[in-house]
Amino acid sequence: MSTHRFSAWDGTQDPLGPDVEEIFNRLSEDVFHGWDFETALRRMLSQGWRDKSGRRLMGLEEMTERLARQRRKQLEKYSLNGVFDDITEKLDNVVRMERQGIDERVSTVEDESARRILDRVAAKRREQLDNLPRDPGGAIRELQGYEFMDERAEQAFQRLLEEIKKGVVDTYFKEMTEQMQSMSSEDVATLRAMAKDLNRLVREKLEGVPDAQRQRSYESFLEKWGRLFPNAPPKVDDFLDEITKQMARMDSLMRSLSPEMRSQLGDLMDATFGDPELQAELAELGAGLEMLSPRGGLGSRYSFFGGEQLPLDEAMNLMGRLQSMEELERSLREVYRGGQIPPDARSQLRDMLGDDAARSLDQLSQMARELEARGLVQRDADGLRLTARGMRRIGQKALGDLFAQLRKDRFGEHALPRRGQRGERADDSKPYEFGDPFDLDVERTVMNAIQRQASEAPARAGVPRLTPDDFEVHRSDALTRSSTVLMLDMSRSMPLRGYFYAAKKVALALDSLIRSQYPRDSLHIIGFSDIAREISSSDLPHLSVNEYVYGTNMQHGLMLARRMLARDSAANKQIIIVSDGEPTAHIDNGRPVFFYPPLPETFEKTLIEVQRCTREHIVINTFMLESNHQLVQFVDEMTRLNRGRAFFISPDRLGDYVLVDYVASKRRRAA
Repeated sequence: MSTHRFSAWDGTQDPLGPDVEEIFNRLSEDVFHGWDFETALRRMLSQGWRDKSGRRLMGLEEMTERLARQRRKQLEKYSLNGVFDDITEKLDNVVRMERQGIDERVSTVEDESARRILDRVAAKRREQLDNLPRDPGGAIRELQGYEFMDERAEQAFQRLLEEIKKGVVDTYFKEMTEQMQSMSSEDVATLRAMAKDLNRLVREKLEGVPDAQRQRSYESFLEKWGRLFPNAPPKVDDFLDEITKQMARMDSLMRSLSPEMRSQLGDLMDATFGDPELQAELAELGAGLEMLSPRGGLGSRYSFFGGEQLPLDEAMNLMGRLQSMEELERSLREVYRGGQIPPDARSQLRDMLGDDAARSLDQLSQMARELEARGLVQRDADGLRLTARGMRRIGQKALGDLFAQLRKDRFGEHALPRRGQRGERADDSKPYEFGDPFDLDVERTVMNAIQRQASEAPARAGVPRLTPDDFEVHRSDALTRSSTVLMLDMSRSMPLRGYFYAAKKVALALDSLIRSQYPRDSLHIIGFSDIAREISSSDLPHLSVNEYVYGTNMQHGLMLARRMLARDSAANKQIIIVSDGEPTAHIDNGRPVFFYPPLPETFEKTLIEVQRCTREHIVINTFMLESNHQLVQFVDEMTRLNRGRAFFISPDRLGDYVLVDYVASKRRRAA
């Protein structure tokens, strides 16, 4: 039973979706031109395309490049040199208020003895303020033990501490401070206890505790601490992923600061919280999550070289934005592997790049899903791979293209010289003879009886009576079983001259034809350049050519083809050679020897293999895409020895000849 999911219409969806047939045909054309299917699919996903309405769909490459440009703009705009400026300014304001308060307290005392005592206290306070460390962490640590004389200054300092604590906690645990009215000592104790329980969840995953048990632990965790995580996801791994992303913001900031500022930020956090146990729990949490991270680390280091200064809280937010861009780029790369885009990633893409990018991403993802749903591709660890059905479809596309050309040209109407038995029914019939299949032509048989009866007794009427001489049976085409080796030239000249497209397309079409129409036949494919190698049917759509391989080693190809055909019991054996040049390489002492212009020895060794094929009743049909003098001489000699046929044709007509000749060779007329 199929299920469907409906969502609200937001104006960006395409109700028709991608035209998968058209897309797969385009991928097939890329395969014909020498790309393997996976590369062709990645190219399409990377570059995008135009849909049925002519609207251009943005490719993944453009999306990732635009995200990278946005990230570079952020790095070029901002600087982290001033992350403590805001805190330093507020600390200076606290000190200024305290100094002013001290002066006011001293000036208001009229009693001389009391004033002398207050002057000594005030002098000590001023000395403490004068000796405050210059770094924010050190200043905060000293002021926490300082006895303020001005109430307003003390209140301002406490507000600063609370602000810093909330900022740091929000960095680790998003929205938690909204559940805490203030970061009092009780709140810090609560945070410490929660972090301890959270570390237990992380350890369970690191230790390989079963998922069901970890989920129960997580549910117990939420029962205890759920008020601090109002939007916690239902699954423990999703929750840990969210915490990892949050802690990565602080890690990214730490990595991006200079060593001196990194030390200052650490001192600031230590001084602000003043709780070694909490710091230890947070350090353990960061280390555990880093071990779980597939990236090998929590955050990334960013190099800022702009001029606009950022305070600490805005720097934290900037780290979050930069990480979102990186995560989105990783999600886009997963589309290459057939991965699904998370809903939040799509909304982020729309926010960053606009509705066109989000709509294009939907189409790209839907196209990959449709290809998989139709069984044309399948997902594995490396991404989307072509299935057997997909391979057949590519072959059928090649076959359809070539036979469409045949229909247009009306090429290949060869006469069939003999009729036979146990084949396809023909349009005419013949008198029944002993041994014929009793495929009765009822109409002709009855007419024979009527005509015979009328000639014997013209006046007599009634139902005709059949005699053995009246029987007539349908003629049939005799079908033979054959084994074929298709030898494809994969030397450097084939792609340089643009011939490899035609050769590969013919191989795909011939493979599809034999598998669909003549399943008892066998087809082997050999690619040859400096050496020859067998190409499996499953590898054929992925076949590409190395343009830097020199050599046309027909000798090795014929040797390999002859061995393959020797293992087959078919009555008819043939080799089809598709090449654009004469042999320029041969095997000598187990190693390929290449020389151009060709050596006489190369021709001699190749023709010896031709003679061996001839003795084993293997017919060699050669389709040459060039016709220089030396090539013509060699092919003439090969044809004379083997008595096969040779065709010198243009690449665009190669499939016409090969396919029509193969179909024609399947039929023999028998008496």
